[in-house]
Amino acid sequence: MQKTIVVNNSEITKRIFGSFDRNLTRLESEFGIRIYNVPDPSGIGDAVKLEGDDASVAKASEVLKYLKKIASLGEEISEQSVEYIIGMINDGNSAELQDFGDDCIFVTAKGKPIKAKTVGQKKYIDLIRKNTIVLGTGPAGTGKTYLAVMMAVKALRAHEISRIILTRPAVEAGERLGFLPGDLQSKIDPYLRPLYDSLYDMLGAENCTRLIEKMTIEIAPLAYMRGRTLDDSFIILDEAQNTTPEQMKMFLTRLGNGSKIVVTGDLTQTDLPRGQKSGLSAAVKILKDINDIGIHEFSGRDVVRHRLVQKIITAYEKYDRDRNIKSAERSAKRIAVRGINKKA
Repeated sequence: MQKTIVVNNSEITKRIFGSFDRNLTRLESEFGIRIYNVPDPSGIGDAVKLEGDDASVAKASEVLKYLKKIASLGEEISEQSVEYIIGMINDGNSAELQDFGDDCIFVTAKGKPIKAKTVGQKKYIDLIRKNTIVLGTGPAGTGKTYLAVMMAVKALRAHEISRIILTRPAVEAGERLGFLPGDLQSKIDPYLRPLYDSLYDMLGAENCTRLIEKMTIEIAPLAYMRGRTLDDSFIILDEAQNTTPEQMKMFLTRLGNGSKIVVTGDLTQTDLPRGQKSGLSAAVKILKDINDIGIHEFSGRDVVRHRLVQKIITAYEKYDRDRNIKSAERSAKRIAVRGINKKA
């Protein structure tokens, strides 16, 4: 089977093919077909020709359609975007890509436009827009915290809220706060550094520092939230998997008039003591049917860091599944043996 896809101009063709034709090579390898550049039959621009079996050409042409869309918006196509679109097409989820990459949600202090990089990110952003409280769970690298901070800054710029409050539980992951040098604030800052990094990207370091000094932006440990009522604020609780159910209840009930809350966390990376239940896990179960509370679970496919991060997450998930299966099998054998012994 042969299929030709017309492209508007040579610049868009270059973006589709990628540096040293890396995107082209990846598609040929994935689908076992041949892809090359040909003149547009109408003589207006360029065209991309695909040759191979019917099913493979059909899938590859779907991928190229979305790559063409991204390239037409003037964006460079990342390796992660190519892998993501291939995965979605292979899984039969092409319909979910219809609005993928359409709207620019925010422009950073350096003029960089921010768009949803996956369908999961778009759904998460839409939930934040529509709901008063949103719980976002999923693996590292999916943009949970970054996108929440972006939506908070966007709301502040639009004067929808008067302040941003960012908080995290100061739970230790193998290290002790007491071993860190400095006063209490110096000890706490390392836990809050990812929040500072996101704010600096959105607002610029100087502007961010000024807003923090004016208390328009407040960054504090979760313990500092007790006893407060937070009105007219955009409040983000990060690393919420490290809260206890009691802490989570305390935090969520800080919600005041005109405020919005976003809670983010990765339930597979809990640093709580063994046997202690995560407040985020409990909240997802308890609040799932309440109106105006949105819950979004990111998957490994939504990871937008280095492509190896997605593979690492997938490998760990497989390891955990296999270990749970073996544990269940051992338990079943022990129960069966006890049953035999009782009969004897």
